[in-house]
Amino acid sequence: MKQITIALFLAAGALSLLGCNNQYQPKEQALQPMQQSYQGLLPCADCTGLDTSLFLDEDGTFVLQETYRGAKGGDQTFASYGTWARTADKLVLTESNGEKRYFHPEGKQLRMLDRSGAPIVSQLNYVLSPVTKALPKTPMPLTGLYTYMADAAVFQDCATGKTFPVENNIALEQGYLKAQRAPGEPVFLMLNGHFSVQPSMEEGQMEKALIPEPGGKIAFDNSKSCAN
Repeated sequence: MKQITIALFLAAGALSLLGCNNQYQPKEQALQPMQQSYQGLLPCADCTGLDTSLFLDEDGTFVLQETYRGAKGGDQTFASYGTWARTADKLVLTESNGEKRYFHPEGKQLRMLDRSGAPIVSQLNYVLSPVTKALPKTPMPLTGLYTYMADAAVFQDCATGKTFPVENNIALEQGYLKAQRAPGEPVFLMLNGHFSVQPSMEEGQMEKALIPEPGGKIAFDNSKSCAN
């Protein structure tokens, strides 16, 4: 009887420890204050270097600009946009097309990880260092819901759900008035543009606004929404 009691006690202890171990799961953390901008020259397979600039916003969005230095045909610059979040040991960027990129914070720097979030084993530089830079003006494709009313326009981005004021643009205003089915109705819009931090209508305040690409292609579609 004594041996049975001891065995039951040991089994209960083992189950207790197993339960404790199962409770540990790496969880995504709430947004934390981080350096807002980073830059570095990363390795590039078909160019002399990938000049990379990353801009993090406190609202959980990011802008990533990449310039392919020495590429065939000259330098080529692209920008992308999406949301960022922190896990226990990673910074995770989710682009507007759903693709993810991973970085590992090392002090004030960020080390790039591979597409699966694993460390890159290499002697080459994969580190972005903190810098002070303004948001890039490189146009990038954006989709969202556009509304123009009372001489003011706003754009709700599909990828992040964030809403931004839009710099005055006659082509957008005219396109919206043709596409809307009712005054003040949000209409699905595809365009190229960039973001800029500028003074808001409230005195002493700053806000992030959408700047449409001058002469860029715009397309309204009142049959679409962010869900389809």
